Amino acid sequence: VITRPEMEIGRYHWMYRSSRPHRYHHVPALRGNISPLGIQGCFECCIKCLGGVPYASLVATILCFSGVALFCGCGHVALTGTVSILEQHFSTTASDHALLSEVIQLMQYVIYGIASFFFLYGIILLAEGFYTTSAVKELHGEFKTTACGRCISGMFVFLTYVLGVAWLGVFGFSAVPVFMFYNIWSTCEVIKSLQTNVTVPGDQICVDIRQYGIIPWNAVPGKACGPILENICNTNEFYMSYHLFIVACAGAGATVIALIHFLMILSSNWAYLKDASKMQAYQDIKAKEEQELQDIQSRSKEQLNSYT
Repeated sequence: VITRPEMEIGRYHWMYRSSRPHRYHHVPALRGNISPLGIQGCFECCIKCLGGVPYASLVATILCFSGVALFCGCGHVALTGTVSILEQHFSTTASDHALLSEVIQLMQYVIYGIASFFFLYGIILLAEGFYTTSAVKELHGEFKTTACGRCISGMFVFLTYVLGVAWLGVFGFSAVPVFMFYNIWSTCEVIKSLQTNVTVPGDQICVDIRQYGIIPWNAVPGKACGPILENICNTNEFYMSYHLFIVACAGAGATVIALIHFLMILSSNWAYLKDASKMQAYQDIKAKEEQELQDIQSRSKEQLNSYT
């Protein structure tokens, strides 16, 4: 009896009777093929790298850095100009504004700490965005999310929420000097508009800084009226401090927006990691069941062969 493998061997010898060895012809590579060192290979590598960039976290980090830089830099210079204006025009005695000078100096040191902290915190959040993006991209690969990673993501969500609430207070506080400088500037504009009106003298229009509570009521002179107030508004310290406080307030608002953006990103990433952990657990259980099924089938075949 001729078996099927013998029939296939005979068919092969009948079709290829020549005893010459088979020659392999070199097939030239097509231009569209991708080589490891080719330009198209590098392009695909770049596309793969760009696909793993967390663009939302990157935009939030840039916005956070910009807002904190504007708030800290402009706020520091504006506070220095405010002290100069108070010492020259509203409080000539050093003991009257000594407490205010100490508070402003302390705020400047706090600004240094805020700038350093948010520089590091923004980099950490950006790195966490890269980590989470890699976890989602490599969900079906060898990458494994851990309980520690999910816990760290949850901690960042809570910390960013607390910082966002704190920066809302900073944003409201930074609007106070803008309001004060705006009142002084608007009063100066009123004085300029009344210069053509002889019936209403400009000397009766004054700005009393003591009513804002930043200097005591016994400070001398404590207020400025008429042409003196107009000269104050024309000084370089007042002009720079007013506009720098506006920019600092805008920087604080941009930081609040960045933290809200970060909060949404971190919440979404935490949900992704949670789903990824569930998917990994499901895949592990499925792989274990398939392995057990293969073991059962192999044992069944061995038993069947032993019986036969």
